[in-house]
Amino acid sequence: MSSHTKSFKVPFWAQILAGLVLGVLLGWLARSQDLSWLVTTLEKVGDTFIGLLKLAVAPLVFFAILVSITNLRKVNNAARLASRTLLWFMITSLIAVSIGLVIGLVTNPGSGTGLTPKDGAKPETTGSWIDFLTGIVPTDVITPFTELNVLQIVFMAAVAGIAALKLGEKAQPILTLSESVLSLLQKALWWVIRLAPIGTIGLIGYAIATYGWDLIGKYATFTADIYIGCLIVLFGVYPTLLATVAKVNPIQFFKGAWPAIQLAFVSRSSVGTMPLTQKVTERLGVPKEYASFAVPFGATTKMDGCAAIYPAIAAIFVAQIFDIQLGVGDYLLIAFVSVVGSAATAGLTGATVMLTLTLSTLGLPMEGVGLLLAIDPILDMIRTATNVAGQALIPVLVSAREKLLDRDAYATADGSDLALDDEPRDARPERVPAAA
Repeated sequence: MSSHTKSFKVPFWAQILAGLVLGVLLGWLARSQDLSWLVTTLEKVGDTFIGLLKLAVAPLVFFAILVSITNLRKVNNAARLASRTLLWFMITSLIAVSIGLVIGLVTNPGSGTGLTPKDGAKPETTGSWIDFLTGIVPTDVITPFTELNVLQIVFMAAVAGIAALKLGEKAQPILTLSESVLSLLQKALWWVIRLAPIGTIGLIGYAIATYGWDLIGKYATFTADIYIGCLIVLFGVYPTLLATVAKVNPIQFFKGAWPAIQLAFVSRSSVGTMPLTQKVTERLGVPKEYASFAVPFGATTKMDGCAAIYPAIAAIFVAQIFDIQLGVGDYLLIAFVSVVGSAATAGLTGATVMLTLTLSTLGLPMEGVGLLLAIDPILDMIRTATNVAGQALIPVLVSAREKLLDRDAYATADGSDLALDDEPRDARPERVPAAA
């Protein structure tokens, strides 16, 4: 691309930002002027964008997990990398849920809201440990894809990937086909991601037009708690880990990862953002073979926002509305559920399953979920942004600790010039060091 042409290219982050601003303005206009046609238009635009993202979710998750597991065969110490990745997932989840509990205990989000137990309603679907454990194994191979049960899809993909590793060369034709299908899906999803600025207008505009600021005011403390908790993790915990554990410049991480974080905020889907998350992670100097495992794995199991901060504060909120006292044992249970049960969220829009899993474990009324459904889309934006930032962070931490991180690539990574093409222009794969 010539410098002349490039100078007129609007950066992706600027397109998203423009969509956010325009969406807020159109949403305010639709609400203030009672323009039902505009509200409907914004809703359809947002729903179409999310629908296109979800369309690719099932096959994308299956082939991404399958290929990511088999890609580990190209990396030395694959078992060590996988275990370290899982360990850091758990450590950061524990930190995040602890922050959520402290914020909830200090602010009492359920006090003074005017809400009562009668305002709640049981959700259509709930989560329990029995459902969680038994629901991992599908009864057939079709239903998980038609009903978009991501956890079961992950299970089947993991089994297929491990089986392919065991078969060795005999499985090579299947692996070649899987890699081709994954490339095809990612190409199609890139076309959808290009529409993110337009989708942003619809999603943000409809949220403002539908909920306005009245709803946020009613849930002011709870909303502030979620945002503050996520922001502390995003701009407090993560930079600290980058500086102390990875020993890299935290600001550089956000420069490189920002396009993925921004898209996550808008789309509210970790899985939908996954191709972009993987792209920025590779640009940050993480070896492609490892990133292709860690990012898809994280997109379905690594949820500091949805599975740690949110259920911790939400459980305290529900308990206060229903006038139920929680003890030290209950808070430990919340931490346990957040660290162990985060896979239940499965990278999809919303965190209702994780919340119901937490409430059922504590014995809190399921009607409490109904109290939070109206405000959920507004909360889900910052939760998903936190999730995706963590999904890019952990591969950087592990790569740095294992001396696999290309620090030159990390130092020059810049998301502002990210091009929505098939491969990062400056990923410099030849400079990625071999696994020690």
